Amino acid sequence: MINIVIAAGILVTILTAIPVLLQMRNHPKGLFVCFFAEMWERFSYYGMRALLIYYLVRHFLFTDEHANAQYGSYTTLIYLLPLLGGLIADRWLGTRKAIVFGAILLVAGHFGMAFEGKANVDTLTWQGHTYEFVVEGKGQDRAVRLQIGDHRYDWSGRPDGGYHVEGLPAGAPIPADLPVGSFTKGMKVATPWAEQAFYLSVSLIIMGVGFMKPNISSIVGQLYPDKDPRRDAGFQFYYYGINLGSFWAAALCGYLGENVGWWAGFGLAGVGMLAGLIMFTLGKSWLQGKGEPPKPEVLKEKVAGISKENLIYLFGFAMVPVIFFLVQKNKIVGTALTVGMVAIIIYVFIQMFTKYNVQERFRLGLAMILSGASAIFFALFEQAGSSLSLFAERNTDLNIMKAPMVIGKFVLASQEQLAAMTVPAGSIWIDMGMTASQTQTFNAGFILILAPVFAAIFTFLGNRNMDPDPVKKFAFGLLNVGLGFLVLVWAAPLADANWRLPALFLLLTYFFHTIGELSLSPVGLSQQTKLSPPTIVATMMAIWFLGASLGQYVAAIISTFASTETVGGKVLDNKSALMSSLDTFQFIGWLGVGIGVVFFLLSFVLKKWSYGANDTIKAVDEGTTEVV
Repeated sequence: MINIVIAAGILVTILTAIPVLLQMRNHPKGLFVCFFAEMWERFSYYGMRALLIYYLVRHFLFTDEHANAQYGSYTTLIYLLPLLGGLIADRWLGTRKAIVFGAILLVAGHFGMAFEGKANVDTLTWQGHTYEFVVEGKGQDRAVRLQIGDHRYDWSGRPDGGYHVEGLPAGAPIPADLPVGSFTKGMKVATPWAEQAFYLSVSLIIMGVGFMKPNISSIVGQLYPDKDPRRDAGFQFYYYGINLGSFWAAALCGYLGENVGWWAGFGLAGVGMLAGLIMFTLGKSWLQGKGEPPKPEVLKEKVAGISKENLIYLFGFAMVPVIFFLVQKNKIVGTALTVGMVAIIIYVFIQMFTKYNVQERFRLGLAMILSGASAIFFALFEQAGSSLSLFAERNTDLNIMKAPMVIGKFVLASQEQLAAMTVPAGSIWIDMGMTASQTQTFNAGFILILAPVFAAIFTFLGNRNMDPDPVKKFAFGLLNVGLGFLVLVWAAPLADANWRLPALFLLLTYFFHTIGELSLSPVGLSQQTKLSPPTIVATMMAIWFLGASLGQYVAAIISTFASTETVGGKVLDNKSALMSSLDTFQFIGWLGVGIGVVFFLLSFVLKKWSYGANDTIKAVDEGTTEVV
């Protein structure tokens, strides 16, 4: 059996990786180290992200509202903790040591996710008797049936919120129609420790990302001399590496998690992170001494017999129980986010007006505005892991082909189509369906294809002094993320009898989102290193991730408006699920378009705030240079 998503991924990777690696030969060798280390780190993160919302809804049976809030707490903290990791690296630890420590925490957390226990079970109690909703099958074949005696029955939701049980025989212990209020819903917790093990694992992951994420991006920027025209292209290649890991995480971890077991998907993510740690450690010499502690002698100083370096590591471990508490409290996370935002902005403003000149102040001001714009972008874009993921499962036809085909020895069919046909002996089955989690390969796959194109365009325009200023690129990114959602809204009349849209339109949504992301995210990363003085660059990179953290928190709030009622992870009413999702997508779609237009108009003023930071140097003739 060959899965079509994995087969397509192999082809795309071969075709795109070769030109990327060839172009990277003209860049610092340290870029290769950061490229592969971050690729594996993103493999681990996106492997978990591809499965997380389904894990919460299907395994723990969280409601949509609870699952979205929990997902939002996790992703918010993922992008909030880099504030702490960036500051610690800037002042004491150095970026390289912070990355290694963060990677160790990540390995432990991802392997911890492989301990899942047994899934919880939804129950229905009628006239003192309790019946269980039993899950059968995995992946596309997954079904939820009501166990009554020795038999299991299909069911559907009633308009009043009750249930209709299909095919009940005469004399069954419950009626076929169960109006709301005539029964009591419940849930049986199968493995009491599993949820706490989950929270401990994600706490280790959050703390690990806090130490690793801002610092590896900072090293990429440090590899290039000031005003080096290769910098933007370098970040595009780095971004390609991120999404190479992201693509294969969704393709492999998503497939294993839904078809084999959650433990397999999460466990593979842990293997990826371990590979990233090994890669970064072995490539130390290629970093050209970048990322070392600012004052190595300070780390060796002892407090109560313990070196300051070891105290930092102990502090990191001590923060895990704090995060364990916070990640379960979405409202407290929101408060922590607000406090973190205010504190870091005050810190930067104090630095701006005590250490830096007027031009540097304007540059830092522009960097913070871009971080604010990124928060808006990610509030819309990051529906991918929550509302768009649930939309993929519930309201998207994941069969690529409407009918199976036999071409020689190859049988092209989804799992559902294969079960309904007679397969010739000796045939090779190509699975033409995909799991819901594999739809998250769409964004990463488009980046693999388009990142080299964007890098070449930016380099071409930059060498000719025609490159649009970063603020216009941000406006274009916001416009496209809004258009992506409107594609689904405009496709609503094409929904089938099961209220599912063709996968093509979800693919188009991610296409527009990818164009928006490539116009904004790598540009924003590069801008933080260009606009920030060297002594505060890691802190400003942390502010960039703070903007993403705020976006994640707002994204979780937005996703709750697309929520619908479920039993055993199955929706009661597919039509209602479709309508609530499309209403939400229409609002945020037009919001993204409108803000993009406003930002474009502001760009004519804001672009002046860079004060030459976006100028580049090109050769005019041998021995001379020209600023452009």
